[in-house]
Amino acid sequence: MPFEIDSIDRRIVSQVLQRPFRDRAFSAAIKAAYHDTCAVMGLKLINGGGRSEVQAAHIRPLADRGPDSVRNGLALSGTVHWMFDRGLISVDDDYNLLIASGGVPDTVTRLINPERRLLVPSRPDERPHSQFLQYHREKVFKG
Repeated sequence: MPFEIDSIDRRIVSQVLQRPFRDRAFSAAIKAAYHDTCAVMGLKLINGGGRSEVQAAHIRPLADRGPDSVRNGLALSGTVHWMFDRGLISVDDDYNLLIASGGVPDTVTRLINPERRLLVPSRPDERPHSQFLQYHREKVFKG
């Protein structure tokens, strides 16, 4: 039977979802503070349309009452963001990168900048706050 585009009938499903509101201003502020550059990899990721592909990650998650503050955010690539949210990597108060033992393949460490330090904004008032970093190490990090 030949494939006919008009013959596909998909049902419409309605969903109601409740989750913390994600403020677009937070994402824009993080991307600006980090100049669209991943704080772990050190790569500036711009797509073919000229838009930044770096993501704004919360250090203390919204679900755990983390604020939409630049001091509670990091600019991360998609893969690094996923690893950060799952506690495979974290950051100490001196911005050294921490890697969970046993949970991260050696090949992943090649994504990390050679200094193994978080690349932070030049302005101190935009850098990650130690309170949020400590929360991530204690509640999220699997190291």
